[in-house]
Amino acid sequence: MNAAVEMVEWFAAVQGQEYAQTKWGLGLRLPQLKDDDIEEELSQGKILRTHILRPTWHFVVAKDIRWMLTLSAPRVHIANAFMYRKSGLDKKFFNKCNKVIIKALQGTQLTRNEINDALKKHKINAEGLRLIYIMMNAELESILSSGARRGNQFTYALLDEIVPQKNSFNKDEALTELTKRYFKSRGPATIKDFSTWSGLTIADCKKGIANLPHLLEKELIEGNEYYFSRDTRTIHKKPKPVFLLPIYDEYIMGYKDRSAIMQHKNSISGSAVRYNNMIVYDGQVIGTWTRTIEKNAIVFKYGFFGPLNKSNQKLFNNAVIHLEKFSGMKVSY
Repeated sequence: MNAAVEMVEWFAAVQGQEYAQTKWGLGLRLPQLKDDDIEEELSQGKILRTHILRPTWHFVVAKDIRWMLTLSAPRVHIANAFMYRKSGLDKKFFNKCNKVIIKALQGTQLTRNEINDALKKHKINAEGLRLIYIMMNAELESILSSGARRGNQFTYALLDEIVPQKNSFNKDEALTELTKRYFKSRGPATIKDFSTWSGLTIADCKKGIANLPHLLEKELIEGNEYYFSRDTRTIHKKPKPVFLLPIYDEYIMGYKDRSAIMQHKNSISGSAVRYNNMIVYDGQVIGTWTRTIEKNAIVFKYGFFGPLNKSNQKLFNNAVIHLEKFSGMKVSY
């Protein structure tokens, strides 16, 4: 793979509410790329950042967004239903908002605050959580998606203007495609892993697997059924690097059961597993790290669950150098 768009397509979707760190997660897997390279792909609209699974932000390839929404949007609406009711949002209200949003965005790209200003002009109260769910509903209804950044501000654009409509997968075809990509990029994994990651029902996940009898293999491990692609190849032994995973990385968030990568179970709390930046070596989480951006430098802090030998210390130093090259900023640690 030579481009970030290829990596995102391989994964199907990459969790992306932490924008800068999600770019680092792609750069981690494509060491020839720098932050600016990935930012350019996002600016060109090859990769979009939108609400599409569970619900949370994800990076998704532009050409995949419509079929994926066909499959996932109804499930995200169900997940959001309580907050819709709590915020006083219903179908009639959303339709009113969507008409204003479509008119405001025609031929341009606007920030969330600018869209809120347009809503206010039509006497629509969209403060706080209401605005968040108004915007998310418009994303799920294939009305808008991410535009190019304006400085450090995110913008929105009409989806029809950046991804023209064309024939796409029906729901069953979309389910099959998402299932294929999940298990090719994250297998071996269980049905529960797939359901947790995708937000789909267990029944739909089982159906997706049943649609791929010639692609997926099953193996029983410690009483659990794991599925993986027949295309999976044995990786030849190479020097094992240390990886500085971004927060919410797919290596963590792609699974419900993460026990296989936690050899230091007593050192990792449940919340840390989800919300910390992990340091990984030989498939195992061995520590955590954080970074703070100060002017043109990164202040880097870290901690290991056990002492490193000289060889692993060198690998860790190499991982920090990679972060430095990717970001174009000096890393102080």
